[in-house]
Amino acid sequence: MFGRETRMLLRHYLEQGTSKSALARQLGISRDTVHRWIRDGDLDRDLDMAAVRYGPRPPVPTKLDAYKPIIEARVAAYPELSAVRLLEEIRAAGYDGGYTQLKAFVRRVRPMPAPEPVIRFETPAGRQAQVDFARFRFAWGVRYALLVVLGYSRLLWCRFYPRQDMATLVDGLEEAFAYFGGVPQELLFDQMRAVITRDLRLEGGGLVRNAEFLRFARHCGFTPRACRPYRAQTKGKDDADLHHQRALWLERVANVRVHGTTRERPQVRFDREERFLLQPLPPRRYTSLILDRPATSTSTQRAPRPVVTVEKRSLAAYAHLAGGAA
Repeated sequence: MFGRETRMLLRHYLEQGTSKSALARQLGISRDTVHRWIRDGDLDRDLDMAAVRYGPRPPVPTKLDAYKPIIEARVAAYPELSAVRLLEEIRAAGYDGGYTQLKAFVRRVRPMPAPEPVIRFETPAGRQAQVDFARFRFAWGVRYALLVVLGYSRLLWCRFYPRQDMATLVDGLEEAFAYFGGVPQELLFDQMRAVITRDLRLEGGGLVRNAEFLRFARHCGFTPRACRPYRAQTKGKDDADLHHQRALWLERVANVRVHGTTRERPQVRFDREERFLLQPLPPRRYTSLILDRPATSTSTQRAPRPVVTVEKRSLAAYAHLAGGAA
């Protein structure tokens, strides 16, 4: 739309004797526009007025007009009727127009269903935690972040590992429980991931059908179930820097920022309502005869192994002790 400045220039040049064709080329408008402005008196109106606004064009008669009342009545009574079905009905009544204009009209007059209210399911304090692995590729290799999030307070724990296997999972969960100061009643795992490497299988019923992990669950006192994953993002320069960033991120960002759902800081919500409702930590670290636990674990301080001195003796000494000849 051409406004006040264009009309001012046009009137100025017309008063100077410039031709309408030259003005149209100079201002980048058509000659018909120049003639219309002159004919309609647009150049004589007050130049301080607002730009001209054009109203909607008058509707063009169509073949569908006679059948619109039928369509509106049918759609009001049966909102789910398709445009194809309505086309058949009005064709039987004599309509010989096309389908496109019918479809556009049905889209305008079809009543929109009221949006279903969003019901958010919130778990009680101390009830659930969500567990998942997230895969990251760094310059020095692939690392797997094990994430554990408490369902009520949204307090988050995470740590990076070189593998995602059963030993890593057990070791990480023990460290997460130590970080929380207790054990939730249920652990929810990603049901979309059929296998966490070759060790942990999540079946359709939601229970983890793995004997070793079930023994670990009984040791800690939680029930494993299935759920959807949680994701996180981070970066680093090497493993040491990555773990340092992880600790700072948990302390300064993840657990102290206002959560979008609860509108509270996870650490505050955890300290106020959830910390004391977690189950107590198991009295000892889980011992497995088949898992090779990660050597980088910091979940618990292992007691130093006793030093046993083995004295070397000759076979003759053992024969003498047994009562035989020297």
